[in-house]
Amino acid sequence: MIINFLIIIQGKTLKVLVYRKCSTCLKALKWLEVNQVVFDERPIKEENPSYEELKAWYEMSGLPLKKFFNTSGILYKQMNLKDKLKEMSEDEQLKLLATDGMLVKRPLVIGDDFVLTGFKEKEWEDKING
Repeated sequence: MIINFLIIIQGKTLKVLVYRKCSTCLKALKWLEVNQVVFDERPIKEENPSYEELKAWYEMSGLPLKKFFNTSGILYKQMNLKDKLKEMSEDEQLKLLATDGMLVKRPLVIGDDFVLTGFKEKEWEDKING
C-alpha cells in the first residue's frame, strides 16, 4: 500500500523516499509523525529515483556522491561497489544508482533547497524544523 501525503512546511514541500522494511526508515517516519511534519512518501524500492532526479538532488545537496549509496546494503556488498565506485565516473555512479532503489541511501529527504541522506535526528531537526 502506498501512502501519499502532500504537505507544505514553511513554504517547503518535503519528499521522503523510504523502504518500510528498514528500521532506520521507520524511526525517521516516527520522528516526522512526532514532530507533526507532513510529507510526500515514496517507496524507494518500487519507485526508485531516476537518473535525472538523482543528478539534481546530488547537485543540490553539496554532498559527496558516496553519501547517496546504501553502503550497508546487501546489493552494495554483493556488487563489490566499495572497490568499483573508485573507478567509476560520477555519471556512471548516478546511472548505477538509478537502476535499483536498494542501492540508494535511505531515508532520502528532498526539500525545496536541501537534501538529507540517512536519518540523523539533529540534522533533520536543523533542516526541517529550521
